[in-house]
Amino acid sequence: EVQLVESGGGSAQAAGSLRLSCAASEYTYSPFCMGWFRQAPGQEREWVATIFTGGGNTYYADSVKGRFTVSRDHANNTLYLQMNSLEPEDTAMYYCAAPTREIRYCTVKSGNNYWGQGTQVTVSS
Repeated sequence: EVQLVESGGGSAQAAGSLRLSCAASEYTYSPFCMGWFRQAPGQEREWVATIFTGGGNTYYADSVKGRFTVSRDHANNTLYLQMNSLEPEDTAMYYCAAPTREIRYCTVKSGNNYWGQGTQVTVSS
């Protein structure tokens, strides 16, 4: 079973930066894509970003486009989310995600994923 372990959450001021990491336990696990979601209290879970692991193509929600960057280090099987120009509206629990099936197209946005435990991000004004 694939385990996803997140780190890097914390508190930041508006306009500041944080970098989230998500390490996958299985070195041989090679998903077609991986992604990040977030969920604020009382809100529905929101898709944030996706990266295609083969070609490195990335996609972002409109709310974070231009401010967040998703990347992956295949050598240590770690997913990253670099968050710049943070806003109070970015405050949420952030989750990394990877498809449960190693199929050759991306299903991460469907929600049928392995999930990390979540890491809290709090942005103050």
